This record gives sequence, structure tokens and C-alpha cells, in this order.
Amino acid sequence: MPATRSSPAPCRDAYAAPWHSEGVSTHASLDTPVTPDVDELVGEWWTVPDVAEALGIDVVQVRQLLKDGTLVCVRRGERAVISIPAAFVVDGAVVKKVPGLLTLLRDAGYDENQSLRWIFTPDDSLPGTPMQALLENRHTEVRRRAQSLAF
Repeated sequence: MPATRSSPAPCRDAYAAPWHSEGVSTHASLDTPVTPDVDELVGEWWTVPDVAEALGIDVVQVRQLLKDGTLVCVRRGERAVISIPAAFVVDGAVVKKVPGLLTLLRDAGYDENQSLRWIFTPDDSLPGTPMQALLENRHTEVRRRAQSLAF
């Protein structure tokens, strides 16, 4: 009789910050399903093997980047495939200010979908999306806005 496969255990408990009163992790979860609005906002998604190839590393290292919070992912599609916004990787590297921005958003209490929604939602006062601003080296204003979310 073949062994049955169980769903992966959430990584929130394994990485919960001991000082956080509610036991919520400051690290990324690998189990969050994408919301339809975020799926549409982001547009292009890559799987873990796609990101590994783009970065020139193996899939284990990409999973570590996800667990460390350097990148963020959601599960998409019928098979709930781990998916990472393609915009986070440019020219064989993670976009310079993305990890810090993800940390600021997590510190403000944003989950994966909320973070991606904020990063990819157009803002006329920037102009464009915070992601476009990061790619255009306008990270100071993006960081300032993300810091203000916690207050």
C-alpha cells in the first residue's frame, strides 16, 4: 500500500518569534493561498524552480530565502503551487530593496497577500506602484510609506 502524503505543516509555528505575544511568525509562510485581486495585480509569477534558475541557485536555497523572508510567496492554482512574483528577480538577483520592504510590511502586521497587494497596487502619488518605484531606484519614498503603516 503506497504511503499517503499529508499537506505540508505551516511554517508559522516553527518560526514564531518568541517575543511576539500571539506567536505569529515574523517569517514567511509557505502555505498562504493567493487572493484573486493579488493574483491579478502581480501578473507574472514564477515557481520555485523558475526563481532558482533565474538566481543561479538550487531550489533548497530559494526555499530558504522564502523562510528567511527575503522573498514572499503564495500558493496558486488547482495544485496550490508555491508562486513568487517574477518582478522580485531582475538580472539574476533579488531586487535590492525588496527584502527590507517585506520586513517593514511584516513588522506593520501585513500578511503575504496584504504585502503583495500593497507592493503592486498603483499609487498616483508615487506615481506607479511601489514595485515600479523600487525598480527605478526611488526606494526612499517607498520605505518611508511602508514605515508609516505601522503607526
